[in-house]
Amino acid sequence: MALQQIDTLLLNGIVVTMDAAGTIIRDGGVAIQAGAIVEVGPSSQLRERYTASQTIDCNNHAIVPGLINGHAHVPMSLLRGIVADQQLDVWLYGYMFPVESRFVNPEFVYHGTRLSCAEMIKGGITSFVDMYYFEEEVARAADQAGMRAICGQTVMKWPTPDAASYDEGLERTRRFFEQWKDHGRVIPAIAPHAPYTCNSTIYRAAAELAREFDVPLVTHLSETAREVEEARQLVDKSPIAYVADLDAFTDKGIAAHCVHIDKRDMQLLKKHNAGAVPCPTSNLKLASGVAKYGEMLQAGVNVGLGTDGPASNDDQDLWLEVHLAAILPKGVTGDPTVVNAKQAFAMATSMGAKAVHLDHLVGSVEAGKRADITIVDLGGLHVVPAPAYNYSNDSIYNHLVYSARSGDVRHVLIDGAWVLQDRQLLTLDETEVRSNALRIAETINQFLSQREVNLLDKILAIGGVKQAEIFEVQVKARLEDASSVEAFLESEAVEITKASERKQYDTYFSFDDPSRGRIRYREDHRVDGSRLEPKYNLTLTMPNEREDLPSAVLLSRARYTAPADRSLRFYREYFSPDHVIEVEKYRRRWRIMYGEVDFAINIDMITSGPAKGTYLEIKSRTWSARDAEGKTQIISELLQMAGVKPDHIIKQEYVELAQA
Repeated sequence: MALQQIDTLLLNGIVVTMDAAGTIIRDGGVAIQAGAIVEVGPSSQLRERYTASQTIDCNNHAIVPGLINGHAHVPMSLLRGIVADQQLDVWLYGYMFPVESRFVNPEFVYHGTRLSCAEMIKGGITSFVDMYYFEEEVARAADQAGMRAICGQTVMKWPTPDAASYDEGLERTRRFFEQWKDHGRVIPAIAPHAPYTCNSTIYRAAAELAREFDVPLVTHLSETAREVEEARQLVDKSPIAYVADLDAFTDKGIAAHCVHIDKRDMQLLKKHNAGAVPCPTSNLKLASGVAKYGEMLQAGVNVGLGTDGPASNDDQDLWLEVHLAAILPKGVTGDPTVVNAKQAFAMATSMGAKAVHLDHLVGSVEAGKRADITIVDLGGLHVVPAPAYNYSNDSIYNHLVYSARSGDVRHVLIDGAWVLQDRQLLTLDETEVRSNALRIAETINQFLSQREVNLLDKILAIGGVKQAEIFEVQVKARLEDASSVEAFLESEAVEITKASERKQYDTYFSFDDPSRGRIRYREDHRVDGSRLEPKYNLTLTMPNEREDLPSAVLLSRARYTAPADRSLRFYREYFSPDHVIEVEKYRRRWRIMYGEVDFAINIDMITSGPAKGTYLEIKSRTWSARDAEGKTQIISELLQMAGVKPDHIIKQEYVELAQA
């Protein structure tokens, strides 16, 4: 009988099929024709049936399904290492979003994707699920690299680097779908970022679009405990339940992270056939936690594994993720039998394919599937002599999960085409990829180098800023007895336009280099009932500038104010001050008119902090030295009328009144 001519024949390897029966062929091979697997079996059997244009001897190698990276932000390889050791909100809002808004453009996305594709291919990854901006560039780069990809176009409720509004983002996504819907390896998808960055309108519209084009919907869900807690406070349900109630999972939902979920969440994921894709390294690095791998598997959820973005991992080594998925549940539960090696490897192959809805194409080495195959060298010193222990057929999973590394990948095929041979990239120029990455990184480094020492730039970077340069004439005096000031305020000499009482909590961030300025975070509570909700404010005080006036030395200060819409903890971590001072005070404030000039008079009782006591503060805004001179003279009059002597004036950072 004549031998059948095929493209490629892999022989003499340990074939780990990851099929439903868990078939392992110790001296096996794979026959490939026109990008598809035509037969898997013993090497001797395949030699008798096929002759190939290319035959590869896989002795002492494992032939496994190409690994599937179930969640990634591949262009972010260009942001690898820019910040570490921060909580998710600081990492995201303080660094990622500001840098992305400034630098992410089609060129950034294209070259970042090429860098990631090179890294993933060399690590045996043949398919990935992405979520980012300018996703058409991710698709283009992935196609050129020969990879299989689900490319999720990000949509948010606020402007993104590629869309001024979510309506524009949805329209951009539609055009992307129309452009790539018929591609063989690249599948377009829509990616509403997360419940805390989207709204119900976005999720419903995204789901409708995904159903129309029959493509996946990718989203972040339940990554942190804080996210889940805030969701329950806001909508009285978990993020997963929120998305499910919006009917937004579609038939091809992919839920990234799923760290903090309960049994009901798991039931919802299973009911909607939505894959859960934890990212072990990223979840650990950002202190998000450890996903409930064992419980999800028991609940029947299809669980995949992802690397997440290289800025939060910081690599795209799926072998490490498989290793962690096997050992973390053991350490957390105290049960060494939970999530065995075979189950962990399935998360990156056969089950991972189900989680991202690619199991009809890839995830196992069996006839009819596309030939996405990774060939792993088992001869490394860190693996030897493990392969010799073959008394148990399943022992190969132990070798792959607990010993093998990404550097052991020898050859990779995608759709039957070689993309890596003898550890050499065939579809990408490694030198060119590295050069472009370094070129773009240098511009980002210059921006961050300047921003990190400029507090104003750091404030502006996180948005929500009301930038206003303000100069104030201000004096502060210690009071032994406030009665004389109170009597003055009740006199006919002044006109009180507004009065209030409040409790204030001030936190000052200062730095060893005083030229950087100082930041104050203020929590202001009205205790007089005039405002029910507290007010939060962030103030940047710039270095003082002395200016001589006839009756005083004015220490003017440029101030930039912003509503503090994040927590004190966020700002402390974001600004990383050298010193922190906390002050608590009870403040009585009067706005008065005197000499046709508006002044604020405060009597502060400081109850905690480095300078406890009662203080008088008089201040007024000013716009010029001449204006400041006149107001300084008026402040002198007010002090005399209030019975405050010059020797009570605190000579620090405001106005130093000259001795009369």
